[in-house]
Amino acid sequence: MPRAIAVQAQDNCMLWVQYDDGVAGRVDLSNLVGQGVFVAWTDRWIFEQVHIGPSGEIAWNDQIDICPDAMYLKITGKKPEELFPALTQVLQQT
Repeated sequence: MPRAIAVQAQDNCMLWVQYDDGVAGRVDLSNLVGQGVFVAWTDRWIFEQVHIGPSGEIAWNDQIDICPDAMYLKITGKKPEELFPALTQVLQQT
């Protein structure tokens, strides 16, 4: 799975994310603003504190992080089983 290597906050709660395989793109997170822990994003300064965490997660603080794999899927439009071939076997067994 590609690793996120750069992330930048943009206007309207958009993130720009770049991965080590050359994929880069924007993801709209505005639908999360104000919900649960994402209420913190109503403060633009907090949203702008986005960074790559120690485990490769896209993080803001010790309470808010997002899976970089999910962002990769949104950017590329791929399905999980395209990135994780073992899922195909699991899905076929169910």
